[in-house]
Amino acid sequence: MKGKIKLTGIWHFLIFFLLIAFVVTCNFYLFLHSMELDAQTISHPAKMTLANVLLLTLLFCIVDAFRRSQMIAKPVKRIQGGIERVIKGDFTTRIEYIHGEDSGNEFDTIITGLNQMIEELSGVETLRTDFIANVSHELKTPLAVMQNYGTLLQNPELSDEQRIEYGKAIQEQTNRLSSLVTNILKLNKLENQQIYPNVEKYYLGEQLCECMLTFEALWEEKKIEIETDIDDEVLIEADKELLDLVWHNLLSNALKFTEENGKVTLSLYKDDQYVYVQVKDTGCGMSAETGKNIFKKFYQGDTSHATKGNGLGLALVKRVIDICGGEIAVSSQLGEGSTFTVKLRQSKG
Repeated sequence: MKGKIKLTGIWHFLIFFLLIAFVVTCNFYLFLHSMELDAQTISHPAKMTLANVLLLTLLFCIVDAFRRSQMIAKPVKRIQGGIERVIKGDFTTRIEYIHGEDSGNEFDTIITGLNQMIEELSGVETLRTDFIANVSHELKTPLAVMQNYGTLLQNPELSDEQRIEYGKAIQEQTNRLSSLVTNILKLNKLENQQIYPNVEKYYLGEQLCECMLTFEALWEEKKIEIETDIDDEVLIEADKELLDLVWHNLLSNALKFTEENGKVTLSLYKDDQYVYVQVKDTGCGMSAETGKNIFKKFYQGDTSHATKGNGLGLALVKRVIDICGGEIAVSSQLGEGSTFTVKLRQSKG
């Protein structure tokens, strides 16, 4: 490294020397061209001029070295130090500006870009860490349950009723694992834009009715009252398969979190431009804080109901609605239920 710096210094010295020597020689040639002077007369001044050129070259090199150290080497060292800290995993790093964020200096412009990039990387790293932690937790819980029941099933003294009960418990946890993996894969494809909408025109009311009927066994088991107010003439242009995920998750959640003898209402109506789908329940509801975070991955505001889902369904719903160019909102009160409203652009004719 020192050898490289030494060679660079020599190279700069030669450049300045040749440049100054060329300028001085040209000026002296023009000045002395019309004068008749012998070699002896010119000899002494030429030597003095050469010494002055060497002195000026040395002075220029010193000034240039100082300029480079303050205006180039120092900013580069600061930027390099910040980058090295980020490489080591310190995403709290923010590189200090040389003159100021709005100075217009080229290095400050680079630093602004680097700080923005580090901030984005910090967010991605946080998401990655949280995602791994949450997935690990979601996988460990059903696996632990399955392991426990598997151990119990090895008891030769178990009754048939107990074996059936333990077998059902294992099957439920298997279904939960399968649902988790499926939702993770779907959400990953949606977020990486590997799923592209297959737009078609269809009547939304028919799809909603078909989706609701798939939960008939559940609502009958829990004796939940179902109320529908669906406009049969609502026509939209969207990806039917993707929206099916939305209705399935919203209805599943409404029925899942509504206690026995509760009520779930499904509505579909329109105005001049948009169609609105509302799924309302009389379930446990949620706090305002939970409502703000409900569409985040793995977020579960009510831990007492954590076993009923994996916190990915509504994140999937939000991503699908965004892809379809729609909007989704939720209003809720603890103990009084929740209402999810989806807004989509309707198709004309």
